[in-house]
Amino acid sequence: MFFFKSSVFKKYLLPGFVFQSVTIAGGYGTGRELVEFFLNYGPIGGLLGMFLITTLMWSFILAISFEFSRKFQAFDYRIFFQKLLGRFWFAFEIIYVVQLFLVLAVIGSAAGVILRDNFGLPYIAGVMIMLLAVGFLTFKGKGLIENFLSLWSLVLYLVYAAFFIVALIKFGPAIQKSLSSGIILPKWALGGFKYALYNLGTVPAVLFCLNHIESRKEAISAGLIGGLIGIIPGFLFFIAVIGHYPAVLPEEIPAVYLLQKAGIPVLLIAFQIVLFGTLIETGTGFIHSVNERIRSALHARGKDLSRWHRPLVAVILLLIAFGLSTFGLVNLIAKGYGNASWGFLIAYIIPLLTFGIYRLVKKPA
Repeated sequence: MFFFKSSVFKKYLLPGFVFQSVTIAGGYGTGRELVEFFLNYGPIGGLLGMFLITTLMWSFILAISFEFSRKFQAFDYRIFFQKLLGRFWFAFEIIYVVQLFLVLAVIGSAAGVILRDNFGLPYIAGVMIMLLAVGFLTFKGKGLIENFLSLWSLVLYLVYAAFFIVALIKFGPAIQKSLSSGIILPKWALGGFKYALYNLGTVPAVLFCLNHIESRKEAISAGLIGGLIGIIPGFLFFIAVIGHYPAVLPEEIPAVYLLQKAGIPVLLIAFQIVLFGTLIETGTGFIHSVNERIRSALHARGKDLSRWHRPLVAVILLLIAFGLSTFGLVNLIAKGYGNASWGFLIAYIIPLLTFGIYRLVKKPA
């Protein structure tokens, strides 16, 4: 635990791990998202979209966002977008709330499916367990949240590495065949672009941990590293799953499909546990960002957010999202995420790359 408390970790690595934590469940925890935005364009097309588009976009936008947050001491999305958009900041909040409910709905749906299909528990049990865990973490506050997100991210890296190694051993020839196929389907760049966009909508959930950063060099370095930290588990999964292209394309949870094919029950159980933890990670990160936004608004009025209000907010948001989860995991990802991407482009990315950079250059470091 000493490593997690070190200055180097908090400045350069913690933001990336938190970004990866709040991204994974809605971004690639089930594998459905990687299939939808990458593998649908072929094995090689997917890799091109992942690295030439998504990774570069993540690193670049994170670097600018982290520096903007540090420069203007904006550690919650209310202050951040007030500084970026002025009186029109509420436009981002509308899109962010829509994205929040989409992500929480995906999380709720995935939690129910995981415990139902693999442990024989009722669908509602997964949702309730996740709700209680997120409520507990938000009640305990920032310190525990930072530690949990960091620790679970390292656990996830280990499991994904094991997942990757098993896939190479079991399906090596099939993976090599898919890579050798050279399949690149049209619009692979658009897939990577849209995937990068909707996941960048999670950046406001990362702002709370950026107060450890003290200089422009640290902010930009943390952002560049953060993009790589965020994509590596997704890359490991992508390579593992392409051996089953195109059969895996319609699967609701491709990760479980692949592990069942591998026939290693212990790894399947370990992956399910880790995946369930990632659902808690992402839910906690998103809801904590909302709590920080509420706290900031109350602080401006000379008030404070009660400790008990934090889990209450979590329960309310998750219950609303549970209602949305009835639309199904595949539909939520294919339709909801794609549409939200364009909203983030208009209300976040374009203003950041224009007015945001202008303000950073104008204001001395």
